[in-house]
Amino acid sequence: MVASANLAGPSGEKKLEKKPIKFSNLLLGASLNMFEVTTLGQPLEVVKTTMAAHRGDGFATALGRVWSRGGVLGFYQGLIPWAWIEASTKGAVLLFVASEAEYYARSFGANEFGGGIIGGITGGVAQAYATMGFCTCMKTVEITKHKMAAAGVKPQSTFATFMDIYRKDGIRGINKGVNAVAIRQMTNWGSRFGLSRLAEGWIRSATGKTEGEKLGPWEKILASSLGGGLSAWNQPIEVIRVEMQSKKEDPNRPKKMTVGNTFRYIYDNNGIRGLYRGVAPRIGLGIWQTGQDLCRKLTGDKVTAKH
Repeated sequence: MVASANLAGPSGEKKLEKKPIKFSNLLLGASLNMFEVTTLGQPLEVVKTTMAAHRGDGFATALGRVWSRGGVLGFYQGLIPWAWIEASTKGAVLLFVASEAEYYARSFGANEFGGGIIGGITGGVAQAYATMGFCTCMKTVEITKHKMAAAGVKPQSTFATFMDIYRKDGIRGINKGVNAVAIRQMTNWGSRFGLSRLAEGWIRSATGKTEGEKLGPWEKILASSLGGGLSAWNQPIEVIRVEMQSKKEDPNRPKKMTVGNTFRYIYDNNGIRGLYRGVAPRIGLGIWQTGQDLCRKLTGDKVTAKH
């Protein structure tokens, strides 16, 4: 898809190489993302969203609430098709755009840390507006629509709910909270990629590797895990996103929710702790996603559209 190119650096420095983005690599990346979300990824997402929506719940209470919605299957609400759509398009949108943006940032003089941040921000925003807006909205609706079940009425199917929202509010309704999603994605992936690059530098220093020398598989996984875990600093944006997309009824909620008035609503009702509800499973999710690095190494096919 993209031709290889080299940019010559100062004498003695390793050249910046632009690697080709192969369809087979994107397909492999999509498959591994599907595996990640179908195993532990979606259960962690469900618990995280439940805690963000029910901010008085602790971790154990949230687990019980999810279990009460259908046992083991309760932890997989929103998996099909929304989480699968989001996971399968991650490589084609986020990682492809991030890879291109990081390369061009580096070609204009950015270092690894800065290039990683620019790539993550650009890729995160692209994914948010291309696919994640309606995917996260529908996942959150699935996880938080408990009013009908509590009243003894059988909840609507996923697609019936989707069509109801579309008939009532159109595309804007389906993409409700997309601006919060974009802010979360740009801060999440920007800090994740940047912090991963920073961690790689720390690991090189600790192991005596020179600049540009490749890290081993487990060293890369450690760097990615640190980046994924530390990137959870922006959990308030995630809680705001969940609240904006939630279907729960509360007369005190703002009629027309924006990022700003939703922040104020959560802070007034739950304080700072409320803004960080769900951060533990969020950290676990960030670390779990880095297991894909090891899978890619074991397949013997390096995904070039990857960070």
